[in-house]
Amino acid sequence: MTRVVRSVEWSNWAGTESTRLARVATPRDEAEVVEEVRAAASRGLRVKAIGAGHSFTGVAVTDGLQLRLGALSGVMSIDATRGEATVRAGTPLHVLNEELSAFGYALPNLGDIDRQSIAGAVGTGTHGTGLRLTGLSAGIRALRLVLADGSVVACSPTQDPELFQAARLGLGALGIITELTIAVVPAFLLHAVERPEPLLSVLEQVDDAAESNDHFEFYWYPHTDRTQTKRNNRVPVGTALRPLAGWRERLDDDLLANRLFEVSNRVATRLPRTTKAINAIASRALAERSYIDASHRVFVTARDVRFVESEWAFPRRSLREVLLELRDWIDRHDERISFPVECRVAAADDVWLSTAYERESAYIAVHRYHRQQHGRFFDAFEAIATEHGGRPHWGKLHTRGADYLRECYPRMDDFVAVRDRVDPERRFGNPYLERILGR
Repeated sequence: MTRVVRSVEWSNWAGTESTRLARVATPRDEAEVVEEVRAAASRGLRVKAIGAGHSFTGVAVTDGLQLRLGALSGVMSIDATRGEATVRAGTPLHVLNEELSAFGYALPNLGDIDRQSIAGAVGTGTHGTGLRLTGLSAGIRALRLVLADGSVVACSPTQDPELFQAARLGLGALGIITELTIAVVPAFLLHAVERPEPLLSVLEQVDDAAESNDHFEFYWYPHTDRTQTKRNNRVPVGTALRPLAGWRERLDDDLLANRLFEVSNRVATRLPRTTKAINAIASRALAERSYIDASHRVFVTARDVRFVESEWAFPRRSLREVLLELRDWIDRHDERISFPVECRVAAADDVWLSTAYERESAYIAVHRYHRQQHGRFFDAFEAIATEHGGRPHWGKLHTRGADYLRECYPRMDDFVAVRDRVDPERRFGNPYLERILGR
């Protein structure tokens, strides 16, 4: 039987959301998900599924039944002819990556964090970088969901296509995903080249860099003119692995990027005036490096330092202007920003609520250490973002409501119409969804 815990406190990874749950259940299979949804409906409880709790917004918050899907994990099948894998919804990305690799396959693209469940990642629009590659949601081929009435439905481009289009990035608003069929490719290696470069030089070349590399991104260190750039490119089949030396990986990714970064953020929090000096040192600490490794080990970066984040997507050509406006705001205000600003580009897709819906997109993400106040900085960034037609990442902090978002997403009303059909009583609703969807 499903393990149940009654009335417990819960908070997400970043501590930006917390709630008291009426009930927690850990279903072991789809039948137990059905049982729990039906029981919640009989008690008038709202229901939300939770993966790793990595969303910074309240997208997965409930005061009713929380379904923890960690037991629904693993690859169920791989169809080599069709280039797709069927996986259980609670599978963490780091587990999925390793299981696919064991069979000689990989996801075509990834973000830089792999702690999320696959259902949570697609449900909030997780994306990677690369002008020829879309986010995870665009790679979904089919889904199985438990709806508000406890029925189980399968959907695909040919089977209930309206539900499929909405559920590929469904915000947890349509039902509980139990299985996904998603595009995969033969496992591949990436050649990574990472090096520091001046900010203005990077911005002058950003279009060429995005177009001439499979993946290009950079991190700007506020209060400096320095960036760390990353160029990742596929290599021919048969190329030998050339991973980072163990000592170099421990130095860069463990010591500098995590342990010392944690210490420096604690210092900057207690003594804000030290932030500029810390950033100046940090921006010069990571030297150039080049290596060749399995795709998921290149895409993913260890993130042990806890933070809060806001990320917005813009028309691709707006990246330079938006970032310079943000830099100017920081220069004109008494704010000390100790986290780098992350900048990426991605391909357009056709997913209704994707931040890249029908436009090549640039992404800018701002962060604050979790112990620091983020309000004024994030508010200023959001104001700049909205002036440039920005679309907020659904799992990252923003204050926009339905009126603004309906202007950004031409298919928002279509999404809401599907929701009205499959969850008219808002069994899967919560305050965040009320704000962004209007009801």
